Amino acid sequence: MQRYLSFNQAMKEKFGKKVYKLCLDAGMTCPNRDGTLGKRGCIFCDGGSGAFSVQRQESLDKQIALAKQRVKQKLTADTSFIAYFQSYTNTYASIEHLQKIFFPIISRNDICAISIATRPDCLPDEVLSLLSRLNAIKPVFVELGLQTIHDQTAHYIRRAYPLCVFDTAVKQLKDLGISTVVHMILGLPGETRQMICRTAQYIAASGADGIKLQLLHVLRGTDLASDYMAGKFSVLEMEQYIHLLEDCIRILPPHMVIHRLTGDGQKSKLIAPLWSTNKKKVLNQIHLFFEKDNIIQGQWFIL
Repeated sequence: MQRYLSFNQAMKEKFGKKVYKLCLDAGMTCPNRDGTLGKRGCIFCDGGSGAFSVQRQESLDKQIALAKQRVKQKLTADTSFIAYFQSYTNTYASIEHLQKIFFPIISRNDICAISIATRPDCLPDEVLSLLSRLNAIKPVFVELGLQTIHDQTAHYIRRAYPLCVFDTAVKQLKDLGISTVVHMILGLPGETRQMICRTAQYIAASGADGIKLQLLHVLRGTDLASDYMAGKFSVLEMEQYIHLLEDCIRILPPHMVIHRLTGDGQKSKLIAPLWSTNKKKVLNQIHLFFEKDNIIQGQWFIL
């Protein structure tokens, strides 16, 4: 029985084959780190997207080759790939620079789509026009880091943009026919079950096409780690996380693609929660709970 619309299933239906994401680092920065909005980034930012930040010395073509090598045992003759620009804010550059990055990659025969992680306040008209031109060649997914709809939490994590900016970005991308994926963090300090459910409800009604549900990780060297070590908040236990995840899945519309059910922080930097390091066990437990609790995506969705 299908309990939720997974990324793997949605991509197989869309492209007719198995699709893998290749995580790439295009060497971008972020307005929340370069001094435009701030210099310290979001409170959980570790200075890069985990292990991917070390790839900058390599060309994108070399990064693609290396990423393929890591999954070579799983590949078949007709496997295709999504080029995933993950690190930092991947629309935060001049149009000329973005064109040089995106057009050669989307034109590759082995790439069926590109996915671009960015901030909703980094989508000016000229960038939207560029994304539309790319989307006319192959599908484009734009990932927006919302995390929460609650102003107090957004201020604490130093997100540095208001909710209305997210609303505008989703509408503009939707008007252009560009698939939008929203990042949401479960377990942010001070957030109750009700607050988390309200964020899920907001995303459900936003018009976004997909969602990434992420467990809050505390990574060494971040400002969040300082607060955690000072005892200012606690992290979720596995069953707590799964129950919150179940609430979100029930709230989200049946057609919304669930790109991720959790996440695993870089082991060398992870302080808490340590249970998240065993990703296979966590996913098995999630699916066991979904079966036991009869979770079906959209059970609580209201138009």
